[in-house]
Amino acid sequence: MKLCSIVCMCAMLAGAADLRLGIVGTDTSHVIAFTSILNDPNHKDYVPGARVVAAYRGGSPDLASSRDRVEKYAAELQSKFGVEIVPDIPRLLGKVDAVLLESVDGRVHLEQFREIARSGKPVFIDKPLASALADAREIARLAQKHGVRWFSSSALRYSSLLPDLKREKVDGALVWGPGPLEPTHQLDLSWYGIHAVEILYTLMGAGCEEVSRTYAEDAEIVSARWKDGRVAAIRLARPYSGYGAVAFAGKEIRQSQKDLYTGYRGLVEQIVKFFQTGVPPVPEQETLEMFSFMDAAQRSREGGGAPVKLR
Repeated sequence: MKLCSIVCMCAMLAGAADLRLGIVGTDTSHVIAFTSILNDPNHKDYVPGARVVAAYRGGSPDLASSRDRVEKYAAELQSKFGVEIVPDIPRLLGKVDAVLLESVDGRVHLEQFREIARSGKPVFIDKPLASALADAREIARLAQKHGVRWFSSSALRYSSLLPDLKREKVDGALVWGPGPLEPTHQLDLSWYGIHAVEILYTLMGAGCEEVSRTYAEDAEIVSARWKDGRVAAIRLARPYSGYGAVAFAGKEIRQSQKDLYTGYRGLVEQIVKFFQTGVPPVPEQETLEMFSFMDAAQRSREGGGAPVKLR
C-alpha cells in the first residue's frame, strides 16, 4: 500500500480529526444529500467523522441529467457548505484523505478512477460502478495494482427495512423497483435497475449462475437461478415505481409493507466506517458479480429472452 494510504489509515484508526473528503462529479443530487448528512450537525441524519471539503465538477456534456445539474450542485456545495471547488482531480487529491466518486455518468468512472487510484487513497464509487462489465473489471484491476481500498453500493442495500426481510438465509426472492433506461450506458440495467439488483443481492448473496430477461416497453422481468438451486426475480417498471421485495425462507414469507427506500443515512454511515477502517462493507467479487448479472440480462434481452450464463 502506498505511503499516503498508510498515513491516512493510521489517522483514521487513531480517531483523529474529521476525515477530509473530496467529491468527484457534482452532477447528482447525492452530492448535496451526502454533504448535508456529513457537514451539518443539525441534520436529522447527521453522521460524524468526516466532512466534505473540496469538489471537482466533472460533468458529461452529452448527458442531460449531468449537463443540466453540474453547475447548480457545485454552486450549492460552495455557497451552503463552504466546499472548495477545484479545477481538476489532481488538485482535489492534494486536499483530501478519501474520495467520493459521485459522477452520475457511469461511463466516466473508469477514467476518473484511473486518476484517483494513482494517489492510493480510499474511494467510494457511487452507483453505477461503471456502464459496462469490462470497465467494472478494469476498475478492480487498477485498484489492486495501486493498492486502493474501494467499494460501490446503492443506498437501497442499506434500507432500514431490509434486515427484517433477510433475518435468516433466504431461499428465494421477488424484488421490484423502477427501471428507466439510459441509451448511453452499455448495460442498460446499470443506469437505474442497479438499485433493484442491489436489493436482490442483499437478500440472496452472490452465486448466481444464469439469467433470463423478458422485456416490454413499460416493464420487464429478470429471472435468475443460483448455483445452489435457489431462484429469484426482479420486476422493473417504467418510467418509475416504488421499491419492494418478498423474501421466502422455508415456510415463511416476508413482504415489505412500505417502500424500501429509507434515505441515505445507512449508506453514509457505511462510507464513513469504510474510510475509518479500510474494510469494504460490500465484497469486491459480489459487486463484480452484479455487473456480470446485468451483462447476462443484457445478452438475454438481445437473444429474445433465452437463458444466459454469467461470465
